Amino acid sequence: MILQELVRFYERQRNLQDSDIAPPGWIRRPLDYIIVLRDDGQCVDLQPLFTVENGKRVGRPELLPSIGKQALKHTNSGKDANLLWDNASFVLGVGNRGAMKLESFIQTINHWFPGATDVGVRAVGLFLRSLQTDPAKANALIERFSATADFDDRDPVLAFRLASDGPINVHERETARRDYAAQTAALLVDAVRGRCLVTGATDVPLALNETVLKGVWNSQPAGANLVSFNAAAFISYGKLGRTEEIAPVGSSASAAYSTSLNFLLASPRNRVQVGDASTVFWADSPSRFDGEFTLADFFGENKDDPGRGVRAVQALFEALKGGQLPVAERDVQFFVLGLAPNAARISVRFWLRAPLSELAPRIAQHFDDLRIVRCYDSDPVTPSLFRLLRDLALQRKLDNVPPRLAGEWMRAILEGLPYPALLLNAAVIRCKAEQDVTYLRAAVLKAWLNRDHRRQHRHLPATYSHFKETLDMQQTDVAYRLGRLFAVLERIQQQAMPGINATIRDRYYGAASTTPVAVFTTLLRLKNAHLKKLADGPAAYFERLIGEVLEPVTDFPRQLTLPDQGRFALGYYHQRQAFFARKDAADTPTTKEE
Repeated sequence: MILQELVRFYERQRNLQDSDIAPPGWIRRPLDYIIVLRDDGQCVDLQPLFTVENGKRVGRPELLPSIGKQALKHTNSGKDANLLWDNASFVLGVGNRGAMKLESFIQTINHWFPGATDVGVRAVGLFLRSLQTDPAKANALIERFSATADFDDRDPVLAFRLASDGPINVHERETARRDYAAQTAALLVDAVRGRCLVTGATDVPLALNETVLKGVWNSQPAGANLVSFNAAAFISYGKLGRTEEIAPVGSSASAAYSTSLNFLLASPRNRVQVGDASTVFWADSPSRFDGEFTLADFFGENKDDPGRGVRAVQALFEALKGGQLPVAERDVQFFVLGLAPNAARISVRFWLRAPLSELAPRIAQHFDDLRIVRCYDSDPVTPSLFRLLRDLALQRKLDNVPPRLAGEWMRAILEGLPYPALLLNAAVIRCKAEQDVTYLRAAVLKAWLNRDHRRQHRHLPATYSHFKETLDMQQTDVAYRLGRLFAVLERIQQQAMPGINATIRDRYYGAASTTPVAVFTTLLRLKNAHLKKLADGPAAYFERLIGEVLEPVTDFPRQLTLPDQGRFALGYYHQRQAFFARKDAADTPTTKEE
């Protein structure tokens, strides 16, 4: 199913008039320089194609021949040159093992263009043989065109062009393309043939090796594979040495799905990093939420346009609330694929196919569940998964996010399921470890608790919120009330001792949220001492507030479960934000005059 949909995506993209996806046998890679040659192989120019963005040179994307894995990443052998384009070490023979790489580059051209008939290919051959004869020419050429500093800093990518051809590169010449296509077809004649498991086609050439996939976070730098075998335990009986027959995929289908995945992984509009899961998405036909906005806008971080995510969510809510979701788009199928590294392979974390009519309400419900009163105006109204996960991680580093958490959370959002228990655990642990319930952690706790409540009471509508966006004076849950009580006691201490460096939160939050009976008797005694320092009005206000908070509490629990600890944290956060939101007697200087 996954590979079939990727092949269909490739075919749809290929039929688009201005498609950026590469045709079979080609790849889109950035070029840094063009070596301009005369017909006799003499170099007349070295044209830079790169631009400088944020102090970094960025090459211009071009369509280039792809003859193997080296199109994405070279091995350490130095003998895997690309065809008519490559790094300067291969094209000019400069740097470490330059002579061997140059020889590999020449042999590759000779192999793919035996007895070259194309004028441009012959000119390239003459140029390369002159470099072999006199290696000093390479550095002299670089110096002549004032590119020494750039070539010393990096290994730029180069291709060729004839001076008489104008903007057409050698590999784009009609004769060169025809010869390349003919040689590619000839290589398939001797390939093992069979039935393709993806397309169902029979008697087709089978792919010997899958093109490597790049862009999956923390996978092998040289690329990894979705389908591969490297041990006898994975090989079917009688297929040893013929791995293409174990999971037979046609060469064209293999090229299509691997090209599609590399295209999606490289596209910021089709990819978002959710913890350790590199997530890609696409649709089977045009849609407003795959054109004007994409799923990356809902879950990712757009550094160039920070407000894009907010606009995307607002547009989604307006479309759903006003019934403005176009009828023609409701049945548009969206596909979501979560990938994670697994040694030299790539594992599938989750796979989802759903129409927009189902997916849009689930995404909207996610943001509705997260909505909670903010601490500061700068807090994001629609926080991305990136921010939420980072706030749940030790030292706020994504590397410390618990394994599988991101993938399971994303899957729960898109399938409309309760959030994973691991999410609650991560949020509660961070609150206790740092003695702080931040805006993002409170949003996660509220969302988790509301979804869990709806799971336990299935008769409730999907929009029901057991815990509200702001302080709920009517909420009688004991753990929630104890969290509110802790916030009130902290506020009393702060009013009685202005400028105090450490409050009861710094000393008692972990114990109060876990074993209330062991802590609150002590805290209530401290409260009496603090109230004596306040004026009569504020003291009476706090006494009334404590009475209101404790009204449904008959006894302090010996221990709180993990969900109760989440309710405690949410009650604490709500009550604390209520103090900052209201201007009443509790917020004015209230100590007694001596």
